[in-house]
Amino acid sequence: MGGMLRELHLTGNPDADKLLNDDPFALLVGMLLDQQYPMEHAFSGPWKIANRMDGFDLHKIATSDLETFVELCVTPPAIHRYGGSMARRVHALAQHIIDTYDGETENIWLSGRPKPDGAEVLKRLKALPGFGEQKAKIFLAMLGKQRGVQPKGWREAAGHYGDRGSHRSIADVTDAASLAEVRNFKKAAKAAAKEVAGA
Repeated sequence: MGGMLRELHLTGNPDADKLLNDDPFALLVGMLLDQQYPMEHAFSGPWKIANRMDGFDLHKIATSDLETFVELCVTPPAIHRYGGSMARRVHALAQHIIDTYDGETENIWLSGRPKPDGAEVLKRLKALPGFGEQKAKIFLAMLGKQRGVQPKGWREAAGHYGDRGSHRSIADVTDAASLAEVRNFKKAAKAAAKEVAGA
């Protein structure tokens, strides 16, 4: 069921990318931060947190005092344009994974007998704090395309984000060239949406 595990190159910073490769919770947090903010900066957020907390640790985040954690996240360079509200979401996400998945991020896509299929993993992702339908689909596509996590029916559950050869989202970014292609796709989609709204 597993596909190929690709090394992630999402931020342009080898240290930030290494954290995303090594820690599934860091990758999930990067995805959480990926809205109204440049992709590579969003996915650098976990690395910024790690530098300020002496390592990136889901349990440490969940048990830290919320206001202290918010302060740490909004300190320049902040983890996001909306650093305060995003810090609260990161804190809630860590708590949710402890409460629901025994503190193991991979349990979102691995736990259960039989193993969850694509539709079930999507449902679990959508239930995460700060994750809507689109974000959940993109993360599912990223798991399938780059992390070798390919539950039955994952492409269908991820919708167009699961398409082969697409350049729609961060799930398709493997280097600087593909990042540029995804940027262009998003720009074109935004322009098309504006045209429709103006029509």
